[in-house]
Amino acid sequence: MNDPIAQFEVLFDARGHAGIITLCRPQALNALTHGMIKAMRAQVDAWESDPEIDHIVIRSMHPKAFCAGGDIRAVYEMRDGDRAARNAFFADEYRLNARLRHYSKPIVSLIDGILMGGGVGLSAHGDFRVGGAKTLFAMPEVGIGFFPDVGASYLLPRLRTQALGLYCALTGGRLKQADALWAGVLTHCAEADQFDQIVEALVQESDAKTVLARFAVRPAGEPELAARADTIEACFSKDSVEEVLAALDAVSGADAEWAKETAATMRGRSPTSLKVSFKEVREGALRDFDACMIMEYRILSHILDGHDFYEGVRAVLVDKDNAPDWRPARLEEVESLAIDRHFMQPQEGDLILD
Repeated sequence: MNDPIAQFEVLFDARGHAGIITLCRPQALNALTHGMIKAMRAQVDAWESDPEIDHIVIRSMHPKAFCAGGDIRAVYEMRDGDRAARNAFFADEYRLNARLRHYSKPIVSLIDGILMGGGVGLSAHGDFRVGGAKTLFAMPEVGIGFFPDVGASYLLPRLRTQALGLYCALTGGRLKQADALWAGVLTHCAEADQFDQIVEALVQESDAKTVLARFAVRPAGEPELAARADTIEACFSKDSVEEVLAALDAVSGADAEWAKETAATMRGRSPTSLKVSFKEVREGALRDFDACMIMEYRILSHILDGHDFYEGVRAVLVDKDNAPDWRPARLEEVESLAIDRHFMQPQEGDLILD
């Protein structure tokens, strides 16, 4: 491992049948640094050829978060710096996501607390996602002028319904444990205070599926979104962001207040990010995983050359005035060609997956 700081932010342990990755950057809710990404890539590569390792376990030492995302603040601070270095953070993260997706051994993620952004990329593409009662999943990127990445273009349209995936992408809606299981983000629920026992069982036993079945429990509570499934389907199966908003505005009855709040949330997001994310999810439904990652790198390259991402980070994470100056400021001002350009090959070429 080349980055000495990363040695303390992500820990590796090979015991019995398990290769164990522990995220330990508590001051940042385990937000991923470039060093952490590179260290994890090197370690999973090494473990794949180790005949003693039957499965990988990814866990957090932070009781409130599995991983809150990538270190977006660091990317923001590179806005006037080396463009290649800035893009390299995401290129290496996306390659790690693809590596985990195609890994030849089962990957078990033990999740409790916040699961967002880069944390989704670490966990969602593996075989087993085990959520504790405090699990809180979201892809809130449109709120900072960004877009759901780290393989979200593949994941979201393949949740319980594509409309549900669009809801997550366009609103940043938060799914608690029961909703995350119902939607397909989680594969199992378990008691978080038994995570150490699950790890020890995975150390002792070679069949991860059997171990997890033994510890599985019913989710804490009922899925709240399930009661609104028909409304979500009706509103988020439309053919444009504008039509989604019009459908939300027209909702009456029991879901009227929820629809009003959801529409208000969307209207506060970056118009460009909303339209890019809408197209991304629709396109992702038609592509395989690797093609989705290449598409996301294209979107990323254009987003980082634009205005809204840096303005969103400034408003939400830096100055924290929550008053972003989106450009354009209204959906009707966003040109179709401007959105289409986000899906074109960037000047430096497409992402190369290895």
